[in-house]
Amino acid sequence: MIKNYLKIAWRNILNNKVYSAINILGLAAGMAVALIIGLWVFNEFSYDKFLPNYKQLYQVEVHFTSQHDEHTQTAVAIPLADVLRKQIPGIKHVAETDWVGWQWHDLLVGNKKLYLGGGAAHPDFLKIFQYPFVKGSAKDAFTDPNSIIIDEATATALFGNADPINKVIRYDNNHNMKVTGVIKNIPKNATKQFNFLTPFSFKEQTESWMKNARVTWTNNSFNMFVELQPGVTLAQVAPKIKNLVYDNSVPMRLAHPEVILHPMKDWHLYTDFKNGKAVGGFIDYVRMFSIIGILVLLIACINFMNLSTARSEKRAREVGVRKAIGSQRRDLIVQFLAESLLITFIAFLLSILIVQLVIPSFNELTGGFIAIPYANPLFWSAMLLYVAVTGLLAGSRPAFYLSSFNPVQVLKGTIKVGKAGSIPRKVLVVLQFSCSIALIISTVIVYQQIQYAKSRPTGYSAERLMMTDMSGDLEAHFGALRNDLLASGLVESVASASSPVTNIYSHSSLDKWPGKSAGEDPVNIGSISVSDSYFKTLGMSLKAGRDFTSNWANDTSDVILNEAAVKRIGLKDPINQLVTWNGSAKPVRIIGVVRDALMESPFTPIQPAIFNHGRGGNNIMYRLAKNVSIHDALPKLNKIFDTYNPAYPYIYQFVDDEYNHKFNLELLVGKLAGVFAGLAIFISCLGLFGLAAYVAEQRTKEIGIRKVLGASVANVWMLLSGDFILLVIISCVIASPVAFYFLRNWLQKYDYRITIGPGVFLLSALVAIVITLMTISFQAIKAALTNPVKSLRSE
Repeated sequence: MIKNYLKIAWRNILNNKVYSAINILGLAAGMAVALIIGLWVFNEFSYDKFLPNYKQLYQVEVHFTSQHDEHTQTAVAIPLADVLRKQIPGIKHVAETDWVGWQWHDLLVGNKKLYLGGGAAHPDFLKIFQYPFVKGSAKDAFTDPNSIIIDEATATALFGNADPINKVIRYDNNHNMKVTGVIKNIPKNATKQFNFLTPFSFKEQTESWMKNARVTWTNNSFNMFVELQPGVTLAQVAPKIKNLVYDNSVPMRLAHPEVILHPMKDWHLYTDFKNGKAVGGFIDYVRMFSIIGILVLLIACINFMNLSTARSEKRAREVGVRKAIGSQRRDLIVQFLAESLLITFIAFLLSILIVQLVIPSFNELTGGFIAIPYANPLFWSAMLLYVAVTGLLAGSRPAFYLSSFNPVQVLKGTIKVGKAGSIPRKVLVVLQFSCSIALIISTVIVYQQIQYAKSRPTGYSAERLMMTDMSGDLEAHFGALRNDLLASGLVESVASASSPVTNIYSHSSLDKWPGKSAGEDPVNIGSISVSDSYFKTLGMSLKAGRDFTSNWANDTSDVILNEAAVKRIGLKDPINQLVTWNGSAKPVRIIGVVRDALMESPFTPIQPAIFNHGRGGNNIMYRLAKNVSIHDALPKLNKIFDTYNPAYPYIYQFVDDEYNHKFNLELLVGKLAGVFAGLAIFISCLGLFGLAAYVAEQRTKEIGIRKVLGASVANVWMLLSGDFILLVIISCVIASPVAFYFLRNWLQKYDYRITIGPGVFLLSALVAIVITLMTISFQAIKAALTNPVKSLRSE
């Protein structure tokens, strides 16, 4: 019986090649979109799940609330680790670290030099994060402070095929570190990426500022991770740790700190906090594109339903004959569902081919690494279910609709199948185009928001401005390096700072200022230590007062505030006013006010910032001279940096590139929305093309009579196009308020955002109508140009 159903289904496909091709292509496109989004979503949810104990792992964070703002930060103080270890039951391991993965250091072996991300970690870090060791063991890896563990890729790059254990690596051209372990390369779906680790004790022994960190509750410069005991839940531990910082840090400079634990399973997808709770992040986009994938697949299924029911008159006599010779309705339902499943299976095979072809481009677009897991039996089990559900969904309405025909009416020719199915068909077309138009509107608004933020003044000039990380060697010879750079004529200005141009690494508190009311909380403020010529190099201008002098000793008690800081504390005449900050009892003098510069998110208000005169820093900024070719300058700059930094490779960033990276997420969303909107329109138009062909075929004689009576090509074109244009206009009316509602909510997450105007809806409607006309005009004009003699010959 099943063989007979499949044979009939195959014959029906061959007998209706055009409509079958449209159905298969539309379903394949929809299934490919849903499949690639499904693979991407699965990958996003797989982050950090490779660790066997991930459900019990947490990052320690602190949530601050004050009269001025509230924020959650991952930076914590070291003393918290000892309290968690000794006083909180239910915690199995605690590990304090620096910014592992964000700290970049030089590893040198012979003439091989690598600049890689890593950091320092407490030995318990290796118990919490059970990365598999290829050589050595977690137990002994950090026994010696001057030890280092590296991943396989780093071991191969530095030592080739030789055994790296007990080999020596020159670390930052200042320390010799012995390799005590090699771990497997960190999987790509790990939130925390690094190439090496050193013991935290090494950091404490070699960096003088660390001496007081172990007992200082206000030095929030570290990360911290915990593993809970098996069976212990976050709800059991949370109340016990909530007030640890508040109870132990006196005096408090930032009000009301609460210790929280951020589950590892949420690190990748939940990064936005409100009131100390993770409320969103990348998960919002994962959900959004999951819905888009379902909608595109639904659009493809609607095509199948519409084309199958539209051609029901062609199958009506078949149904009538089968019922007359004894077929039951359930037999016909099974037959039509078998046809649907066969078409869906063929479409699925085509969709696999499409996905395989587009995955490289998709990964390049998203920065991802998804692939079809051909060897995974669970994947193929899921795909069988996927094909079955899609086939049943697409074939359900045609199966139940066609099998419902009365055989007597069908065989007498009295049934009007087309009209009976026209209203549901029109409803489905409206639903289809409503989804497509909503995606078009979304794409336009996302790009408007991106362009709006990109056009925002940055407060500095990024043109030809470059940055290089400051190493110990560069810091020790910064004066000579700056002189050589300026003397070369390659650059016109050089400076250093504790943060790059496009970020603020450190925040502190502004504790006291003139006019501060009793009981008023301190202000959280970004703090940047800068050299002289910093504002000149960046192209930032002073609104009032003066810049730092070239003599650091003259400015040790002077600071410069940005406009946002002055506004936040309400100073009317800030120059020469005294303030205290960063917990110091000694006041500093405001010597200048610099105009606001956009150093953090381009979508949020500019935050208060304070600048002090420093001699070191984490970054060097230098602006290329206007008459110098960038291509010619880079090798010459390499030689100058290599003179003072021979152990390090010359690595640089252009500030405009780094600034543009801030839009990566929004650009990704815009590009994906545009691609999927285009595919949704393409699939919808495939169905529309098929329906237009069917309508033209059904009205052949009517068109012939109209032409004999004097109708022009334009009249016939309007006759066949009018209904479809009306349906698209209705779709625009439905899609516009729906899209407005969801996009307005999406824009609420940005403080700096556009206002949605009517133009985007009118433009999207116009695009949809033009595409519709282009799609159906071929069939309409073809029908209008047909010789009426041929159309009416049978009459």
